[in-house]
Amino acid sequence: MTALVIRGGHLIDPAAGVDALKDILLKDGRVAEIASPGKLKSVEGAEVLDATGLTLAPGLIDIHVHLREPGQGYKETIATGTAAAAAGGFTSVAAMPNTTPVNDSVEITRWMQSPERNASIRVFPIAAATRGSKGETINDYAALKSAGAVAVSDDGRPILKDSVMREVLVAATRAGLSVIQHAEDTRLTQGASMNLGPVSFKLGLRGMPAEAESSMVERDIRLVTELRDPRAHLHVAHTSTAAALAAVRQARRSGLRVTCEVAPHHFLLTEEHVGLYDTHAKMCPPLRSAADRDAIIEGILDGIVDAIATDHAPHATHEKEVEFEHAPNGITGLETALGLSLYWLHKEWKLPLGRVLSLLSAQPAALLGLKGRGTLAVGSFADVVVFDPKAEWTYRATEGKSKSRNTPFDGWTMQGKVRWTISEGRIAYNAETA
Repeated sequence: MTALVIRGGHLIDPAAGVDALKDILLKDGRVAEIASPGKLKSVEGAEVLDATGLTLAPGLIDIHVHLREPGQGYKETIATGTAAAAAGGFTSVAAMPNTTPVNDSVEITRWMQSPERNASIRVFPIAAATRGSKGETINDYAALKSAGAVAVSDDGRPILKDSVMREVLVAATRAGLSVIQHAEDTRLTQGASMNLGPVSFKLGLRGMPAEAESSMVERDIRLVTELRDPRAHLHVAHTSTAAALAAVRQARRSGLRVTCEVAPHHFLLTEEHVGLYDTHAKMCPPLRSAADRDAIIEGILDGIVDAIATDHAPHATHEKEVEFEHAPNGITGLETALGLSLYWLHKEWKLPLGRVLSLLSAQPAALLGLKGRGTLAVGSFADVVVFDPKAEWTYRATEGKSKSRNTPFDGWTMQGKVRWTISEGRIAYNAETA
């Protein structure tokens, strides 16, 4: 593997406490040396990237994506999804198990990581918590972990039975895996397609009450409390309501290992963006009220939110070009997360750049125990994103790397243009040749 030197960039590595001009030497897939500009030692024969005026940071990590393979390659493939991720500055993604068939086996977990998938970056499978994600019989977590699974989840199909969720928490804790829950009491959301509120009433659509999310979070926290095991880790996916966030906040105050993530669309958009039945504004959990949106922003700014995750959910064009109620939930997000976060969280809402990058790298790595990632300390994986922090640009969905175009952010102004994404020492994305 060719050695790679990145010269003259401003390194921001929140996990290592670095915020300074540095040169970096990447060798054999790892960070070999970091030094003040011009002070690197063993650089003979190395390829050199000039990062003058640019920011270097640990490669971004998305712990909630849908890559659609196996079985739904017309929406996205592991190859196209990871190409989109690399273009967005991501060097690792954790793929949810709602594939066809569901990823509930060692064989599928290994298949997703096979070199034949042509992934541009590292893919970490999240295995189904229960057989077929049916919420009844739990899987063999030890075997799945040995095959490469980094967490368990029935994402999109929440575990409703208390007895099963308790069993999942116990078994996952024993195996050393996190439990990621899509918090939605589906008994309260049957036939609903957006948030319950004045907009759903105006549009004549059945709405999902906020309590469908918060009640499940509160139930799961109660089960974690009853376990009395400090190792148990409950992670709330795509948190979207003030009440759910408040429950997480209280759990943390009680000393429980309960964490949460939010998606850019939930801290930037509200139910009003559904407009006149815009299916690119349809997702689950749905876009919520302005009060919920503001609570999510507050949670990011005050530190209760642990990670920004995209919930990248690609769909074919024809699937979204139907009546609102019949359109599938979800939007793409891998190519817009960094640009939106830098523009809004950093530029507009003044969250320090290091904290924004930590929410997209160091903290997601810590949540799933991805050792050697989320930092650029010597010896860690050579996962790097290099971007121009001052560059403003306009996102055009038709120019994206994803197979799908289902995004509400087409035409939005972004901040921070990715120049290079480097995955384990290899250039996975180069803006000049993309």
